[in-house]
Amino acid sequence: MAEEPVTKEKLQELITRGPFNRWLNFTVLKVDAEGIEVKAAWREEWVVNPERRYTHGGILAAIIDVAADYAIAAQLGRPVPTIDIRVDYHKAAMPGDLTAKARAVRMGSQYSTAEAYLYDKDGALVASGRGTYFTAAPK
Repeated sequence: MAEEPVTKEKLQELITRGPFNRWLNFTVLKVDAEGIEVKAAWREEWVVNPERRYTHGGILAAIIDVAADYAIAAQLGRPVPTIDIRVDYHKAAMPGDLTAKARAVRMGSQYSTAEAYLYDKDGALVASGRGTYFTAAPK
């Protein structure tokens, strides 16, 4: 576990270190004992079908993966590699910011599990997922 609780500001710093996460334009909204909440600001490049204007599923999966990873990072003080992830799509995500709520389900010394739920600008669930992450201490 982290030596001291990870603040919202510290998690924001961690989540925006990588260029891909910066491109997804994450803002950490909440960090507490229940988990984290992050917003991904809408980008036109997310559109997969110009006529229908829904968001590519890979973008939704990436947001779920990052949110779940950083729910663990909020406890460890560092992000960790993804081992496996499953994503379920519930409805098309139309243009607008997306909000992910994530929590660690199980923290282990080698592997941990986290889940995330992704909501559109109107609060409707668009996707959810659960991942396994490698949480062993770095050597």
